[in-house]
Amino acid sequence: MSLQKSKAEVYEEIELRKCVKELYDSQVGVREIGGENRGAHVEMYLASVKLGPGYSWCAAFVSWCYQNAEVNAPISGWVPSFALQSRRIYQRGKFQKQEPQSGDVFMIWYHKLNRLAHIGFVDHWGEKWIITVEGNTNDGGSREGDGVYRKRRLKKQVWAVSDFVGSVGPTAN
Repeated sequence: MSLQKSKAEVYEEIELRKCVKELYDSQVGVREIGGENRGAHVEMYLASVKLGPGYSWCAAFVSWCYQNAEVNAPISGWVPSFALQSRRIYQRGKFQKQEPQSGDVFMIWYHKLNRLAHIGFVDHWGEKWIITVEGNTNDGGSREGDGVYRKRRLKKQVWAVSDFVGSVGPTAN
């Protein structure tokens, strides 16, 4: 067993991260149309996880992007589905495996709900701030917003980050 990735694995991960980024970037600016949690794009995200119009859609947006990039990730509209321990690389201020990268997903814990209740993509991981792309948010960062936005969030808002794009441990050769 090797602790390092082969050149082919590194190249494949780089290309997959580019693909995921292109997909989520292409959706920035999508807005709900015709009511809360509605509109052609929103309903496409929801349908990709077998949900109908009207449901919250931040996790469905993440799942739709991963499905279209052919990333092996949960097909789910439920945020906690993406908090798999085996894929978690960061939790509550501590790196568990590696620093988050473009294409990983961040999750936010909501105390009022006592659960993870919002998710989006990490676009850039900085010292104090992260740049994200997330669905069902707004300029204020709500989890019940009106579109897909590029956001700047404080790292301390992030409860966990999961990596579904890269291998997160030793690889077998």
